[in-house]
Amino acid sequence: MRRLIALLLLLLFLAAGAGGAFWYAREQWTAPGPLAEPVQMVVPRGGTAAIADALAERGIIAQPLPFLAATWLTRSEGPLRAAEFQFPARASLCEVLHVLRDARPVQRRLTIPEGLTVQQITRLLEAAEGLVGDTPSFAEGEILPETYAYQWGDNRAALLRRAKQAMDQALAEIWAARAENLPIDTAREALILASIVERETGQREERARVAGVFINRLRRGMPLQSDPTAAYAAADGGVLERALTRADLDRDHPFNTYRIRGLPPAPIASPGREALRAVARPEATDYLYFVADGTGGHAFGRTLEEHNRNVARWREIERSRANPR
Repeated sequence: MRRLIALLLLLLFLAAGAGGAFWYAREQWTAPGPLAEPVQMVVPRGGTAAIADALAERGIIAQPLPFLAATWLTRSEGPLRAAEFQFPARASLCEVLHVLRDARPVQRRLTIPEGLTVQQITRLLEAAEGLVGDTPSFAEGEILPETYAYQWGDNRAALLRRAKQAMDQALAEIWAARAENLPIDTAREALILASIVERETGQREERARVAGVFINRLRRGMPLQSDPTAAYAAADGGVLERALTRADLDRDHPFNTYRIRGLPPAPIASPGREALRAVARPEATDYLYFVADGTGGHAFGRTLEEHNRNVARWREIERSRANPR
């Protein structure tokens, strides 16, 4: 009888221990973690131990050991992933492992504004946090200005390929829907002219009208006389950090449309969709000239006399700004 009682007591003790262990494990699994606020973290490669150490160092978990045990016990639910994740505040071990196995990695975004040159876009790509690898060379106007999503560790070359494909697709679609009887014959010529329109005006409602002016000049065999092309030539394909001079306008250069007739040999920047659409379907007007009007837009003229009056008004605005009373 004493042996039976002793055996029963031992079984009760073991059951209590097992229940306590189960309760402790359950508490560890669901208890709120130490993280005070949500945080983004790049989870490193190198195995479960490296991930546990990184999580503990960042304050997402309290200790590596319970995390390692929970990972092993739930190993059938899948491997842990190395990527950038968002962890919620007070995340439990259960929630942390769910993030590492099932959550979508953080989506970063790189915005390439309209009208940038190759040099400027390259600098943006190289400064984008989380992108890796060298930036391959690319031609002016090849990249569609847009916002591109990427993840930490994505390759710059891959993002650049996506941006090139986006431009190819946008240009093909817009050129296919072009107006009839344009004085430009190819999608490439539309891209070149759109890059000039993009650099001439940042106002959406003006783009088709500016494009219409250039289309009218091309039809008449007049030089485009676009300041952005002269600036591009003066900077040898870069960004001119000073005001244009008369010498710049007189410079013999294939991109200087004050000296050449027709289009330059290549784009001067990356135009956006709206500039491409403006060139493909320009506003039908009889304007041949435009000049800044002091409001961020332009004053348009049909004749040289009208244009000269607009220029005189613009110069007066410039003088008043330079010498405010």
